[in-house]
Amino acid sequence: MGTTVIPGWLVPAYSRAAVGAGATADPRDVQAAGDRLVYRWSEPTRRFHGIGHLVDLLQYVDELQQETQHPHIVRLAAWYHGAIFDAAERAAYAKRGGEDEVASAQYARDELSQAGLEAAAVDKVANLVAGLARHATGLGDAAVLSDADLAVLASDPQRYKHYVKSVREEYAHIPTERFLAARRAIVTKILSRERIYTTPLGQGWEAQARQNLQAELAWLSREDQVLLDTAALVTLTEDRALHASSAS
Repeated sequence: MGTTVIPGWLVPAYSRAAVGAGATADPRDVQAAGDRLVYRWSEPTRRFHGIGHLVDLLQYVDELQQETQHPHIVRLAAWYHGAIFDAAERAAYAKRGGEDEVASAQYARDELSQAGLEAAAVDKVANLVAGLARHATGLGDAAVLSDADLAVLASDPQRYKHYVKSVREEYAHIPTERFLAARRAIVTKILSRERIYTTPLGQGWEAQARQNLQAELAWLSREDQVLLDTAALVTLTEDRALHASSAS
């Protein structure tokens, strides 16, 4: 996660997915579309939602591919789901995170139409991308993409901590108190779901994901207490300084 190393297989993998989904444009144009996506995924402001996340997501899609109806379509949706990203907006994380699924879906429509995919295939990719905004329980291809995108939650505990750290770095401009509140809301919402993963294979990740999320909730509570204790100490120090000034 967060690596800037570009694997040599990445753009060729995009080209294979595009051609497999029906791209008829010149192979050089298809490759250029892949290059543009890699450029976007390599933006320096990305700490978690970068090349490493894309690589992981593609690998998880491959792991779940027997659950897909249109594997090349799902792979393209994985490529495009975070194409438009902006962590700079101060309220971004609290609202929806830096990934803009609606804008990314439109970008996918524009690029894939130019690549010569049929309208039905373009619609499928765009709809999968837009659907990730809700991570709603889905079926078939939507379930595969959602499970693959959430697979990081089922990482081993050390990798999960690195994931949380990377997300915090990505939104370093958001004050700690607001970030903790937003993160708590996100974690609580995920835990409230009857199932985090909906594909048969993905359901094997459920227990580890819930364990990680519960551990993060405990950490968030400790961080909240640190903030409260710090605020109380500051108030006490200011009161004492005011009292000393009045006494003199």
